[in-house]
Amino acid sequence: MAQSRRARRTRSVLGFDYGLRWIGVATGQTATGTATPLTRIGARDGVPDWDAVGRLIEEWQPDVVVVGLPLNMDGSESELCARARRFGRRLAGRFAQIVEFQDERLSTREAYARMHRRPSAEADHALAAQVILEDWLNAQN
Repeated sequence: MAQSRRARRTRSVLGFDYGLRWIGVATGQTATGTATPLTRIGARDGVPDWDAVGRLIEEWQPDVVVVGLPLNMDGSESELCARARRFGRRLAGRFAQIVEFQDERLSTREAYARMHRRPSAEADHALAAQVILEDWLNAQN
């Protein structure tokens, strides 16, 4: 019985680090509370390659999608934050996904610190998505 309850609580999650040129992606799961960087998706002025997003959603079948919110350091919302919220709403609408948002302040700095150097252009976006997703997973416990 405990096993079946645990299985019901385990959810797979995709995390997105929204940006105007690149959107980092990570995957994770609630059972272990861990996340792994996946890739980055190209965007043109914040409009993602929706086909690439769709392929990731189809492949990973997430129960929840987490989008990082690039809040200002004082907690106020910026224009980029509004665009990240719009991206999240479009993910929900296009792919029938549950979307949650996570404060992403300092996620890129944390990603660099983990690497002890500036990672490659592709890795930095995916690592930032990993940090965002790990923060969200930690908040679930």
